[in-house]
Parts: sequence; C-alpha cells; structure tokens
Amino acid sequence: MKLVLYLVPILAVTVFFLIRAEFRKTQRQIYVLKPISTLFVIAVALLSFGQTPMNLTYTVGVLVGLVLSLGGDVALMFQSNRKAFMVGLVLFLLAHVTYAITFALLDPAHAGDWFPALVMFLIGASFYVLIHDGLGTMRGPVIVYIVIISVMVVLAISTFTGSALTPRQAWLVSLGAILFYISDVILAANRFWKPFKYHRVSLTFYYAGQCLIALAASYFA
Repeated sequence: MKLVLYLVPILAVTVFFLIRAEFRKTQRQIYVLKPISTLFVIAVALLSFGQTPMNLTYTVGVLVGLVLSLGGDVALMFQSNRKAFMVGLVLFLLAHVTYAITFALLDPAHAGDWFPALVMFLIGASFYVLIHDGLGTMRGPVIVYIVIISVMVVLAISTFTGSALTPRQAWLVSLGAILFYISDVILAANRFWKPFKYHRVSLTFYYAGQCLIALAASYFA
C-alpha cells in the first residue's frame, strides 16, 4: 500500500475532532485542528514527490491550491468579521482558479464538455435563485464564485476524456471537485438562505474533496 494512504485515517480522525469542536463551539480546538487538518492534506500532496512517475505540473498546482485553501481556512475561522469572510472568499476563489488552470493544463477542455457544463450551469443558476434574496451586496462576488467553482468542476470531469490522467485519477479528481462544490453549497446556503444547525458537516465534504484531489498526485502511471 502506498505510504500516502496511511495519512488518510489520520486526517479522518482530525476532521472528526474538528467537527466535534465546531458543534461544541470550542474555539481553541478549532484554531488548532482546522489548520492541522489542512496541513495533513498538503502532506498528502507532498508525498507524491516520492512517487515514480510523478507530474510536476499537477503536484505544484494542487499544492498552490491547498496553500491558498489553508489561508482561506484560517480566515473563515473568523467569518463573523466581514473582512475576514471576504479574505477567505477570495483565497478559496483563487484556489478554485488554480485547480481549474491545473486541470486545463493537463487536459484542455473537449467538445464533449458541453453536457457537464450545462448541468453545472443549471445547478449554479438554481442555487443562485435560492439564495438571491439573502445576498445583499454580496451578489457580484457570489456570482463570480459560482461561475469559477462550476468551471473547476467541469474541467475536473473533463479529465475522463483526456489522456494525461489515468481513469483512477479522473475519478479522484472529479469526485474531489464535486465534494468541494457540495461543501461550498452547504456553507453558502447556511449563510445566505437558512441557518442550518448541522452545517459544519460541510467539513466532511470539504476535506474528503481536497484529499481526493491531493491523492491523485500519487497515481500517475
């Protein structure tokens, strides 16, 4: 078994205690467990440097996205502050842009991508209509965010029809992108539509998605 896979159960444990801390609102534990969990995901990507073969473009792209996500994680720990929330939003937006560029560099968009693009457009448009009334001055930034993350998911799914990634990697990347998308939808729905008592379960989707994208770096054939 690949060494990188031993980090997955450790990550699962830290995320479990992070979610428990979120429900209990024990801020000190959150301040420790959240960045540590993201650092474990970064370690998953870093371990691909010990794999043969590896793809420098993919690994570096994912690492840049994860470092931006780490910054976003730290900022969103203080999301009750509007400035901190905006910083987190921008950093995660840049992380999605980085992932999208990385996927596109490895496997440019294909003609067949129109169908997932249409599906993501319909999902994004429907979700925007749902949260529209609660956005206020955030309408512009949220529209941009929905577009960017939708493009990222489409480009991730596009790896199935390319040749740069193996089928296993395409599954890892696509599922990872979709789970990341779901985590953001849960957070946005909680903030702009209806408060959801258990919205912190979004962390399960978030870390699972990031971990799958990072794991793909160790499976180049």
